[in-house]
Amino acid sequence: MLTREEKHELLSIARESIAHALVGGGKPTDDKYPKLRKIEGRLALPSGAFVTLRLGRDLRGCIGFIVSDQPLADVVAEVAVKSATEDPRFVPMTQSELARATIEISILSPPRQVIDFAEIEVGRHGLIVELGRLRGLLLPQVATEYGWDRETFLDQTARKAGLPPKAWREPDAKVYLFSAEIIEEQPE
Repeated sequence: MLTREEKHELLSIARESIAHALVGGGKPTDDKYPKLRKIEGRLALPSGAFVTLRLGRDLRGCIGFIVSDQPLADVVAEVAVKSATEDPRFVPMTQSELARATIEISILSPPRQVIDFAEIEVGRHGLIVELGRLRGLLLPQVATEYGWDRETFLDQTARKAGLPPKAWREPDAKVYLFSAEIIEEQPE
């Protein structure tokens, strides 16, 4: 679990990284972005993370890394920029949208393969469904947001992978679960 200060720092890194990119600065580097110079504690440890951007209740971008060997602070900076500028479902975010956007950071635990589907706790676990070269991931909060039960969550994760809803039941399919520490910030 992150401290209040670490959560605040990560949210600042995400927002400032996006702002930097939107004015043509690209990805923040140590030379140009002081916040990434002195990271310590949990922010310096490798971790997967996703950044979700919303305008009101509408999704505006969501990209992340399931696992990473990079420090959490660097991962958040990178995926925040990607969420704002590279999510293929949306045009790049504008500065005025950023001012109104909600930033949500999901810090992921390492995924582990599901042995028994009863292990999956809706609202606590996120899911990954893989079959062949296709893979889909849904964060834990998605199932809660839509009121899904376990089977619907599995079906929707398969669909996210571009698979038929019941593909997670195929003998060659692999299902992984993970948990996430979620940090959310509202603009002032």
